[in-house]
Amino acid sequence: MAVRERTDAAVSPPREVRPRAGPLGQIAEISERRGWAYLLLLPSLLLVAAVVIYPVGSGFLLSFRRMLVNRPRLGTPWIGLDNYRAILEDDVFRAAAQNTVVWVVGGAISQFLVGLIAALALNRALPGFRPARVLILLPWLLPSVVAGHMWALLLDARLGVVNDLLLKLGVLDSPVAWFASATWAFPSVLLAELWRWFPFFTLFLLAGLGAISEELYDAAAMDGAGYWRRFVDITVPLLQPVIVASVVLRVIGLVNSPDLLVVLTNGGPGYKTQILSLYAFQTAYNSFNFGYAAAISVVMLLVLVVFTIVYIRVSRVTRE
Repeated sequence: MAVRERTDAAVSPPREVRPRAGPLGQIAEISERRGWAYLLLLPSLLLVAAVVIYPVGSGFLLSFRRMLVNRPRLGTPWIGLDNYRAILEDDVFRAAAQNTVVWVVGGAISQFLVGLIAALALNRALPGFRPARVLILLPWLLPSVVAGHMWALLLDARLGVVNDLLLKLGVLDSPVAWFASATWAFPSVLLAELWRWFPFFTLFLLAGLGAISEELYDAAAMDGAGYWRRFVDITVPLLQPVIVASVVLRVIGLVNSPDLLVVLTNGGPGYKTQILSLYAFQTAYNSFNFGYAAAISVVMLLVLVVFTIVYIRVSRVTRE
């Protein structure tokens, strides 16, 4: 009889566990609903809408209007694609677009290469390298206005240290006005931008190098792989996500930030250092044509979106 009671108890179904009554039970029941997750995301979605979606949307709509701030009586009439048609006929826009390609490609490649060399050099446990990691970030921490005026003094035709050294070394016969020269203005601002922003890549790449296990290098060295082979087969593949992220961020910064150009050349001489972001800024705040400036900005946004999508897909960084 006792055996039968134990068998019945073993095969009997478990009792149904009912949720607790009271406030805790109600909270647990609500948290299991799918709508509760969206409710928790609502504050973040509102913040994104306020700081991203609304400004981008308003700028996009403004590009289809004529808005001259210095002539408010004209209002902001809807003009459709007239601003975009004007872009196709704008010689300054074409020159700025060509300069932007050189500015972005030359700036991103040079800053990445110098940043990579600095990161590889500083990724060593040697005396004095910890303070060096901090000191190398100083150009990046300086405000753009300060960095721009510093380079304007360094490359000044009369008082600049660079001209003085090159004259003493016999490289130059006479002082060069670097930022006023049609030949040297663009290389000069690229040099200033390189000095200002290569620590950005150094910081990113140093973090990536620190995450790579030394055991991988030791195993490759035991198999006879030299430094270059280890760099190509281990360092570069494992740094690929960091490289892609840093390059995308820096390209966006180069396209959208003409701060050094405003201080050093303001697009001159002529249009030799004119880029699209600087042209949009001057159109808005010098010519007060905010509608046309918005159209230029929309074109820049679309180009950046296409570049980011293509670059990420080509790099295959998102593959499993």
